[in-house]
Amino acid sequence: MQARRAAVLGKPIAHSLSPVIHNAGYAAAGLAGWRYTAVECAEAELAELVVALGPEWAGLSLTMPLKAVALQVADQVAPVAAALGAANTLVPRPDGWYAENTDAPGMVDVLCQAGLTTVDHAAILGAGGTARAALAAVQHLGAARVTVYARRPEAVSALRPVAEHLGLRLAHASFDTAAQCGRAELVISTVPSGVADDLAVRWQPATVLFDAIYDPWPTPLAASAAAAGCRIASGLDLLLAQAARQFVLFTGVPAPVDHMRDALYAAAAAR
Repeated sequence: MQARRAAVLGKPIAHSLSPVIHNAGYAAAGLAGWRYTAVECAEAELAELVVALGPEWAGLSLTMPLKAVALQVADQVAPVAAALGAANTLVPRPDGWYAENTDAPGMVDVLCQAGLTTVDHAAILGAGGTARAALAAVQHLGAARVTVYARRPEAVSALRPVAEHLGLRLAHASFDTAAQCGRAELVISTVPSGVADDLAVRWQPATVLFDAIYDPWPTPLAASAAAAGCRIASGLDLLLAQAARQFVLFTGVPAPVDHMRDALYAAAAAR
């Protein structure tokens, strides 16, 4: 069998758990000769790196800061990646590299596994890159409106074209009022570690919280929601879900999710 390669690219990248997930999947699926590594790559280096790749390459996973520039490197772009202005996956095709986004559908997978199939009102904490995927996820779940709690109005302004393209009504609220997010059916926190730690949210037990952080875990936000009886999903759940979708794109075979999950959680616990 021909050796095949895949990798996660970003800068910094040494911390990535993606090799653990994908290599566990290759082993469980019997894909002998497949190898997944981590490659440090800056934005200005991506185009040259992709051009130099040989036929043994089955795909690339992309993390920060490469998700926007990936659209410029690709020959074709999936509709969801174009709508969000971000791609976390590059897959070689006969007619060139194809840019895809598995973050948004991966988030939907995670929320469905948490028991949420529809939502009317969602709240998003933060307005960065992950918030774009969150917008697509809540739109897929049928949300009519979304409130974004963020400190910088200009960051929210950058989200508005995405929301408009998705048909979402987006409202901006100051992060100083983010404790009110618990009124929503779904809360998606995309802020960095520590930013939401002091929020005194009045949770409703029916609310679902997705917190994109996975280290350290649980966050104070997640712990307070769990104590109120809310269903919780973590960044580790998303890391697995988006990787499982990439696995299928790269290999063409079903992802052995249970084996990938076991490897991921063991590696995360060992840190």
